[in-house]
Amino acid sequence: MPTHLPNGRPTLIRDARIDDPALACRRTAGMLRQHYGSSPHWPALAQALGPVLDVFTAGRTATVAEISTRVLMDLLGWKGQILTSSQLPSRPGRSVRLADLSAATGARAYLCRTGDMTYLDPAPFAARNIAVAPFRPPLINICSSGSQLSALWALAALGPDAVADRLQALAAVHTVLMPAA
Repeated sequence: MPTHLPNGRPTLIRDARIDDPALACRRTAGMLRQHYGSSPHWPALAQALGPVLDVFTAGRTATVAEISTRVLMDLLGWKGQILTSSQLPSRPGRSVRLADLSAATGARAYLCRTGDMTYLDPAPFAARNIAVAPFRPPLINICSSGSQLSALWALAALGPDAVADRLQALAAVHTVLMPAA
């Protein structure tokens, strides 16, 4: 989604704007149909994604991100709370900020993209007793290749109930991902 950052790289997510929201909406809708339109659960998923496409008109990247997250989590039956980083206490600096945000949410682990492990300083996380682990896609029972690593792919191909069941089973064997008792 082409995005304009009014203040360059330091632009906060809530201040990022969609370049040409109408065009971005049409392209996104077309791309979704192209990639997932022949999937068995596409009709229900397409209907659920309607509100996401509707908020493109607001022109705010954060709004699209929030609504799409809410829609996908609703499809999976997730009842948790969505927080924005601006609501949480944190200090500046990449690793310190991420550790502060993780601690503020009660996280016991921070999953990091493999490439980002090279710049991430684990010390702020260790000081808060938060494990840092490289993210590895759950290839067993959800997807069979990295090209299928998408919530939309899984929902369109498997359906919300099957994905929710498989994610719960996956979390059960990875206790670091389970909520603290």
